[in-house]
Amino acid sequence: MKPITKCIIPAAWFWTRFLPATKAQPKEMLPVVDKPVIQYLVEEAVASWIKDIVIVTWRWKRNIEDHFDMSFELEHTLVEKGKAKELEEVEKISKLANIAYVRQPIPKWDWDAILRAKSFIGDEPFLVLFWDDLIRWDEPGAKQLMDAFYRKNCPIICLEKVSDNRVSSYWIVEPSGSDWRIHRVARFLEKPKPEETTSRLWVVGKYVLTPDIFDYLEKVPSWKDWELRLADAFVAMLKEKDIYWVELKWERYDTWDKFWFLKATIDFALDREDLGPKLLEFLEKRMEKYWSIKKGKKK
Repeated sequence: MKPITKCIIPAAWFWTRFLPATKAQPKEMLPVVDKPVIQYLVEEAVASWIKDIVIVTWRWKRNIEDHFDMSFELEHTLVEKGKAKELEEVEKISKLANIAYVRQPIPKWDWDAILRAKSFIGDEPFLVLFWDDLIRWDEPGAKQLMDAFYRKNCPIICLEKVSDNRVSSYWIVEPSGSDWRIHRVARFLEKPKPEETTSRLWVVGKYVLTPDIFDYLEKVPSWKDWELRLADAFVAMLKEKDIYWVELKWERYDTWDKFWFLKATIDFALDREDLGPKLLEFLEKRMEKYWSIKKGKKK
């Protein structure tokens, strides 16, 4: 069994949910407190002993490449101004990992992004982290997935429960059997009606995959309008080999959604020694004022 040392981060999509903020900058570069979302993902991978990372981008997202590069002018300015702490933070970014970039000519969906990185992966198992799944952890979610892979030597996916009224919006997984916190996938269901399955587990964008996934991605039929195809590859793979999913100990934020992005910003700030106490005091006063106004309106 080869160790997992490589990670793919697909980051080429053109999302409109955060306009106008994303009119001139990639969504992945929006900050949660003072770090862009994609940096949290890179740090999660590095904390899980990943050495090489390929980020799949496209021409409009050069900011991502610049962020993880050295900035001589900025670092020189920080040295001159004696800002040692800020300098340390900036220098650390360019030294996080060996980061390479692959571009999609057109920002298609996840299956195309993963195929673009095929030559980078070779014949090794690898980690996939999607940019919109941000987590808080005591143990990195990526490492939990990798530990499960070393137990099973099979593809490992991450699942999360979804509410009844959202079942028909996702690929749902029906589980079978379990070992520790690792469960075998029985089957994948494409956007089923709630009454068609008792499962409420949907696929989250964190996986450990084996290199044969590329064969399945190249074989499964294309969908119109570049519809997601990675799940179709999983369906084909499941006919020939086991796929497992793991229960992760984490707190996840879907930064694709504005409300979840706000929740992430607040929670990550509350965790900070330099910001947490002041933010908590502010929120308490704000809530007192809010409830006072609400009571006044009721009278």
